[in-house]
Amino acid sequence: MLPGVGIPEMMFFGIIALLLFGKKLPEVARSLGKGVIEFKKGLRSIEDELDTNHYSPRHDYNNSSSSSNARPAPKDESVETSAPKFEPPTTEPHDAA
Repeated sequence: MLPGVGIPEMMFFGIIALLLFGKKLPEVARSLGKGVIEFKKGLRSIEDELDTNHYSPRHDYNNSSSSSNARPAPKDESVETSAPKFEPPTTEPHDAA
């Protein structure tokens, strides 16, 4: 709960809500609840999208029909990268003067 909000304050807010909304109070509470649920669904979808983008490769040329909600399967074969070998020149340098 909020700090500093006790039973008397809650009763005060309840009386104010009853005076303002009267018979429409259940309808207002229902619409407020639906709004909170939609907000949570939106947050959850954003989190799922961020997780999916974090775990999916940027360019998937081999499997273009993969679902955007599923995480990619790990590849069985690993590709080893190596730096190109340095080969010294076999001829003498030319003077460009």
